[in-house]
Amino acid sequence: MFALNRSSSLSDRLSRAQRRAVEAVVSLPVVVRLCASRGFVMEKKANEEVEELMDPKSTVGGGVEDAYGEDRATEEQLMTPWTTSVASGYTLLRDPHHNKGLAFTEHERDAHYLRGLLPPVVVSQELQEKKIMHNLRQYKVPLQRYTAMMDLQERNERLFYKLLIDNVEELLPVVYTPTVGEACQKYGSIFRRPQGLYISLKEKGKILEVLKNWPEKSIQVIVVTDGERILGLGDLGCQGMGIPVGKLSLYTALGGLRPSACLPITIDVGTNNEKLLNDEFYIGLKQKRATGQEYADLLHEFMCAVKQNYGEKVLVQFEDFANHNAFDLLAKYSKTHLVFNDDIQGTASVVLAGLVAALKLVGGTLAEHTYLFLGAGEAGTGIAELIALEISRQTNAPIEESRKKIWLVDSKGLIVSSRKESLQHFKKPWAHEHGPLKNLLDAVQAIKPTVLIGTSGVGKTFTRDVVEAMASFNEKPIILALSNPTSQSECTAEEAYNWSKGRAIFASGSPFDPIEYDGKIFVPGQANNAYIFPGFGLGLVISGAIRVHDELLLAASEALAQQVTEENFDKGLIYPPFTNIRKISAQIAANVAAKAYELGLASRLPRPRDLVKYAESCMYTPLYRSYR
Repeated sequence: MFALNRSSSLSDRLSRAQRRAVEAVVSLPVVVRLCASRGFVMEKKANEEVEELMDPKSTVGGGVEDAYGEDRATEEQLMTPWTTSVASGYTLLRDPHHNKGLAFTEHERDAHYLRGLLPPVVVSQELQEKKIMHNLRQYKVPLQRYTAMMDLQERNERLFYKLLIDNVEELLPVVYTPTVGEACQKYGSIFRRPQGLYISLKEKGKILEVLKNWPEKSIQVIVVTDGERILGLGDLGCQGMGIPVGKLSLYTALGGLRPSACLPITIDVGTNNEKLLNDEFYIGLKQKRATGQEYADLLHEFMCAVKQNYGEKVLVQFEDFANHNAFDLLAKYSKTHLVFNDDIQGTASVVLAGLVAALKLVGGTLAEHTYLFLGAGEAGTGIAELIALEISRQTNAPIEESRKKIWLVDSKGLIVSSRKESLQHFKKPWAHEHGPLKNLLDAVQAIKPTVLIGTSGVGKTFTRDVVEAMASFNEKPIILALSNPTSQSECTAEEAYNWSKGRAIFASGSPFDPIEYDGKIFVPGQANNAYIFPGFGLGLVISGAIRVHDELLLAASEALAQQVTEENFDKGLIYPPFTNIRKISAQIAANVAAKAYELGLASRLPRPRDLVKYAESCMYTPLYRSYR
C-alpha cells in the first residue's frame, strides 16, 4: 500500500483504465479512494488540480469517452472492470456491464476473487448464446420471451446484445413491436427493476437533480415518452416505459450506440386511462393527465435540464406522444435542441425509402404517382410531408404544388378545402379542392390512387372492397398497412395478396409470415422504423450534429432504398432483410453524417476520410472483453 502525492508520476504507475478512474474520482471531496484490486490507495486533497491523463486517441464515437471499452475500435484492448472501484467477486457477478457468467476464464476467476462463486466449468459466449436461444424457443407465450430477454439484459448486457444482433429477425418482434405493446399494457405486473429514469410532476423544479441521479454521465441518445399514445394502444401512462427501453435496445443492437450512452426516460403527468387508475398494480401517478401550461412548463424544464446536463449534442427522441403535443414539441425545440420524433420523421423516412425502392417494380417517378392515406395524425402527415419534399426536390416544383399529389382521409372522411376551418393546423396543408367524401372506399374510387398507406391505428380498415378497388385500376397497387401492433394493422399480408390476386406490393408495420398465392411465395416487407432510427442516430453522433434538418431524413431514405437488391425485388420485397441491419445502419449513418457535414451542421472536425468505415469502428460490439 502506498500513497500518491503530487510528485508521483501517475502516468507511470497507472494503466490506462486506472488513469481513467483516477480522473473520474479526483474531483470529488474525498481524501482516500480504494481500488478493490486489494490495497491500492490513492490520496488526493479535494479540488486539487491534476495533470491531464486522458489519451485523446481513446475517444471515439463523436468524442465521448468509451469508458467500458465498448466500441469496435477498442475490442482488442485489455480492460479493467471499473465501477466506482474495480468490480470483483460477488459484485462483479451482479454488474451487468461486466458480468460474463460461466465465461470467466480461470485467470479472471483468480484475479477477481470469483473462485467458489461459480461452478468450475468455463464456457464460451457462443455456447451461452446457444443455450439461451434454446430456452427462449421453449416459451409459447411471447410475453414470457420478452421478460426472459429483459432479465438477461439486467444480468449480462453483452450476452443480451450478442443474442439480439445474431438473431435479429427472430428476436426483434420479442423486444419490440408487437410484443412490447403487450408488455407495456402489463408493465406494472411484470416490473422488476427500473431500466430508465421516471420524471413525474412530483419532480417539478428538481429535474436537473433527477438527471444527475443516473449513473452514466456521457449520454448520447435519450428516448423519452409521456405514454399518451403507445403504439395503437392509447394512453398507458407511466407503463409506456417499455417503448424507450425497447427503442434504445435497438439503437445499440442495430445502430451500434453504446448501452452506457443511452438513456430511456418516461415523463409521468398522469393518465386518463380509467383501467390503469383503478389498477392496484399501476406504477405511475394515479391522477388525470396534466395539460396546458402545467404540462408545457414540466416539458420545458426537462428540455433545459437535458441540455444543461448533457450538452448541445445529445439527441432527444420524442416517442409516442399524442398528436397535439408531438407536433408542438417538435416545432418548439427543433431550433434549439437536437431533437427527432420517430413517429413523425422516422416513419416518414422509412416509408419514403420503401416507395423509392417500389418504383423499380411499378415504374415512374414519385411525382407521377398519387397517394392516399388513411390516418392524418403524426405518422400520416409526417410521411406525406417528406414525400412532398422529395417530389419538390426532384421536380423543382413548389412544395405546395407537390402536396396536391397527396390526399388524406381522417375519421370524418376525405380532408378537403371545405373542412379547412375546423381542421387541426397540421392537417390544413392537405385540404385540397374536392367534394366531401365520408369513407375510404369512396375516396379510393374517386381519387384512384396508385399508393394506399394506412396509419390510422385501426385494424381491418383496408377491407376487401378497398383492396379490390385498388387492384381494379392498378396493375401493381402499392399497399402499406403500417399501424402497430399486428392486431391494429389495416389488413394482413394474406388479405392483401389474395384480394389483389397476387399483384399487390405490400409492406406492413408489424411482421407477417410469408404467404403462398397461386403457387408463388410472397415475402411481406416490414416498413419498420428500426431500419432508420438506429443508423440515423449513429450518423448524428459520429458527425457531432447539432440540429436535425429534413435533408438528413431524405439522406437516410436514399441510403436505405439503395440497400434493396434484385433478389429482394424478385420476392416482392421493397426493404432489405434485417439480417444485414448493422451494415445497413452503417451506410445510413455515413449518408446522414455526409449530409450533416455538407450543410454545416456537424461539429466533429476534421471530417473522417471514410465515413462508412468510421461508423463501423464506432459501433458497439458485444463480444466479451478480457480482463486483467
